Amino acid sequence: MKNFKTLLLIAVFTLGVNGFTNAQKIGHVDYQRVIDNMPETRALGTTLEKLGKSYQTEIEGLKKKLDAKVQKYTAEQATQTETTNTQRAQEVQQDKARFDQAQQAAYQEMQKRQAQDLEPIVLKAENAIKAIAAAKGILYVFDAKSLIVKEGEDLYAAATTKLGLLKDRAEQQPARQ
Repeated sequence: MKNFKTLLLIAVFTLGVNGFTNAQKIGHVDYQRVIDNMPETRALGTTLEKLGKSYQTEIEGLKKKLDAKVQKYTAEQATQTETTNTQRAQEVQQDKARFDQAQQAAYQEMQKRQAQDLEPIVLKAENAIKAIAAAKGILYVFDAKSLIVKEGEDLYAAATTKLGLLKDRAEQQPARQ
């Protein structure tokens, strides 16, 4: 009798766990595609592109000044004293260091701005996907890019509706040479 109870308990537990496992709904979504096609992400891309161009213009101006100074000092090198040439070499090194700093600061500012402005976009996407999953009774949502078999429900269409996603951008073809 004791063995029968144990066997019955094991059978109920096994069937119960299998039934519970089968009842769980699983979905997937191409998360990066959702982020890329959000209007906010596209607007951020435009903003960062403009900011990058302004930094590029500023850095190119510094580069032209540095190149002009080097060219001038090189041309005048033979007519100057050794002390003057040494001072000019140090001045050029300092200008080069400022140029390198400006380049690095621009890069870091762009990275910081992108991370800062992308954070609320990612949060909005995550919240929308959570809401979609909850509405559909889905307990687990996986990123579609990392799945080999995609048998669960694809949530991209629902995310498109909920977030007002834009159409995919056409892949840019490399220029032929």
